[in-house]
Amino acid sequence: MKFTCLSKGQGYHFPPCHFLNVCGFQVLFDCPLDLSSLSIFSPLPTDPPFLSDGTSLIHAEPWYKTVERLNLINKSFIDVVLITSPMGLLGLPYLTREKDFSAKIYATEAAARLGQLIMQDLVAIHMEMRQFYGVEEACFPELMNWEKLELLPLELKEIVLGKHATGLAGWMQLYSAAEVKSCIEKVHCLKYAEESCYNGTLTLKAFSSGLEVGACNWTIVSPKGSITYLSGSIFSSETAMSFDYISLQKSDVLLYSGYAPSDIDNVDGDNCVSSPAKNDSSYPSDTFMEDTEKYLLDPSEYNEEMEKMNFLCSCVLDSVNAGGSVLIPIGRPGIMLQLLENVGLSLESSNLKVPIFVVSSVAKELLAFSNVIPEWLCKRKQDKLYAGQPLFSHVEMLNSKRLHVFPEIHSPKLLKIWQEPCVIFCPHWSLRLGPVVHLLRRWCTNSDSLLVMEEGVDIDLAVLPFKPMEMKVLKCSFLSGIK
Repeated sequence: MKFTCLSKGQGYHFPPCHFLNVCGFQVLFDCPLDLSSLSIFSPLPTDPPFLSDGTSLIHAEPWYKTVERLNLINKSFIDVVLITSPMGLLGLPYLTREKDFSAKIYATEAAARLGQLIMQDLVAIHMEMRQFYGVEEACFPELMNWEKLELLPLELKEIVLGKHATGLAGWMQLYSAAEVKSCIEKVHCLKYAEESCYNGTLTLKAFSSGLEVGACNWTIVSPKGSITYLSGSIFSSETAMSFDYISLQKSDVLLYSGYAPSDIDNVDGDNCVSSPAKNDSSYPSDTFMEDTEKYLLDPSEYNEEMEKMNFLCSCVLDSVNAGGSVLIPIGRPGIMLQLLENVGLSLESSNLKVPIFVVSSVAKELLAFSNVIPEWLCKRKQDKLYAGQPLFSHVEMLNSKRLHVFPEIHSPKLLKIWQEPCVIFCPHWSLRLGPVVHLLRRWCTNSDSLLVMEEGVDIDLAVLPFKPMEMKVLKCSFLSGIK
């Protein structure tokens, strides 16, 4: 067995990417995009293009950063692709459009659907950039050639070229809607604990990781033993089905990749290769399982997350009471649904009649999907189903007109009912694409307004095009891996 790290990732939005050789089969775990790298590009420009003053961003149609080391692998050699979360799907269309790629792709039903919605939204809002720059500018940005890159600040240059300045091979033009559809059609969808046999040799199973709706850890049973790939996992979730630790107990080898972002910097670099032996710590011991059960029974992780949610809601109330609006660009479906519920309840309990808007090209589909997936949700949500209640409170919020859903910021119906202060949920896409750009330009000079950002984004770089920035910024760290 040979296990190779292609990318250690950076939390939920850019999961790790690994390559495993087992029994002669080549298995790829996840194919993500580094969406945080979009921050090197400018939003739709309002000033002259590319000023070489050391502070300007790249004024061009954005390209997308894939896992660079994945380009070094012959795609025809990949036999199996295992997806652990919706974000692990985002780079997959680049593989499936290759003529020599014929691997079998596995994902849970929920992860495949959520990943599809995210990709569709990304393609839709990217078209705004495409319409501005024109099809003729769809080639590799001239401003990313070596001479122009020398004019960039060191921070931006490192994002473009990587820490080791290995080049531009990982940058790709965004795929099309047709390529997304073709990609999803090639995905073999499974339920949790459902067995699938590959080539009569490998038995594959997905078990809940607790990280996100549909997110999973994978077990691979081969003639030489069983392997569990432990991805980003959390032990207690307010939305997703709980972490399934029982699946770890029968594993001979445990491959652990799901570090929390705060721990990633303590891990060796991307280029690690290992071949576990019988005395390797990759083999789960009785002590390991005992420690796992202690973590599961420890309520501190859950309490800490709820404290974060309560603090966030209090900050929202403070801004609204001061007359400011709140912008919450969250790209994590489970967290978005949880925040939507908690913020809505906080506003209602404070008797504040402030509208909540969800603006996304796939918002309607996402909210509808969340109401028909009880088997992928935590026990508390499933109990609501058995009690005849809606799984999420947004159903009631929509009916009472406290929540409004629109596909785009310029929707005539949205403009007709627009009211400030308000709370808006939308995709983040590193504050360069979509409705978040228009809303930030509207509120960036309002000191009473609030921007809520997730950990994993360089805040200073993200808000650079919107300076001077008077808007308050709250940086939230939601669990995305085992500490």
